[in-house]
Amino acid sequence: MILYLHGFRSSPQSFKARLIAEYMQAQGRGDEYLCPQLSASPLLAIRQAEQLLDACADVARDVTLIGSSLGGYYATWLAEKYACKAALLNPAVRPPRDLEKYVGVTTAYHSDEVFEFKQEYVAELQAYEVAAITQPQRYFLLAATGDEVLDWREMTAHYPGARQHVIEGSDHGISDFSHYLEQVVAFCDGR
Repeated sequence: MILYLHGFRSSPQSFKARLIAEYMQAQGRGDEYLCPQLSASPLLAIRQAEQLLDACADVARDVTLIGSSLGGYYATWLAEKYACKAALLNPAVRPPRDLEKYVGVTTAYHSDEVFEFKQEYVAELQAYEVAAITQPQRYFLLAATGDEVLDWREMTAHYPGARQHVIEGSDHGISDFSHYLEQVVAFCDGR
């Protein structure tokens, strides 16, 4: 099973989430892919993911997380807790620092839905910080040098020893993700 965790202000309607869903469906594996709408609260978002993971018989063997941006931060914490694999797409490494400026009312990217990112959520994020990954072989990092939101160098430094693919150029959303989709799914499948 692949559990996709979207980023801040994002949703299951993001480009990458939809592309993976369509790919899995085309492979006859649609039932092996989940992408929930995560809460703005990091505490609740982690609980949502944990409920899905706890329903699996053997998470370490049967689940790979894919985390994009803030979802990559969550995926890293969950991969450490559950000893499962994680593919990280331009993951946030220091979201308590980076998201402080977004405290307040904002809208989601894929709808006009208004939500509040509260100051207390910054503190919640700190609880899920992973200072250093313990088993680099469980991780695959896809980082774009053209990411206009997060620094790819910070990403590569945070996942030493992990399989890494640095994309020259691209952007935060990895608008050319279709070029890397099969590589990410192959990692999820253990290939």
